[in-house]
Amino acid sequence: MVEFMLVTTFIFLVFISVLQIILLMHAYNTLADAAKEGVRYAVVHGTNNSICSGPGNAKSSPAITCTDTTGQNVMNTVTNFAGLSFQNILSTDVTVSYNPQDQNGTCANGNCSSAGCSAPGCMVRVTVNHTYTPLFVLGWPSFTLNAAAEGRIIN
Repeated sequence: MVEFMLVTTFIFLVFISVLQIILLMHAYNTLADAAKEGVRYAVVHGTNNSICSGPGNAKSSPAITCTDTTGQNVMNTVTNFAGLSFQNILSTDVTVSYNPQDQNGTCANGNCSSAGCSAPGCMVRVTVNHTYTPLFVLGWPSFTLNAAAEGRIIN
């Protein structure tokens, strides 16, 4: 009887651990896909669109301004996509940067400005940082999942 309880306890802990890892991978994949969906939205809704998202392009002639200069529409797209997969992320977990710099501090297209750029050819990066809380709290800590995606605005 004692052996049965020891084996049953061990099997139960292994099963719960495997289930927890599956849920963790699902959460990470959902966040990565949500970041990709946010980049897709930003790429498609560049400055040559009636639903413009981003800082616009002050260097163009005529200057292009967008009504959504902070990228809130991109953040809403990311949170809505993640919400469909039961991941409750907030817009504060999402960061949208237009014309981001690489690791060397150089711009993707060579002409970064402090205001950013959402004109065709500029880069956009969407980063999602979400605190993951395990479903079964058996001593597993909460930690932050990070997912990012980037792309070049086409229109």
